[in-house]
Amino acid sequence: MEVVIEGLEINILEKIKKTKGKDKEVVRVVEEMKKARVKNLRGNEWEIEEELMLKKGKVYIPKDEELRMEIV
Repeated sequence: MEVVIEGLEINILEKIKKTKGKDKEVVRVVEEMKKARVKNLRGNEWEIEEELMLKKGKVYIPKDEELRMEIV
């Protein structure tokens, strides 16, 4: 299945990608994935897909108050 994303959504996705390094939980999970050389962790609870972190199959929004408010 191919998803086409355009307009403001592109900016939001870029912000999500940039802020993932500021979220301690995401940083820890990414480090675990790198050590194990895998793209999913803990029975697919966490996955990396096109530079986005997925938690339980959904895009994980890093703990960034400003970003979360913008999305809402």
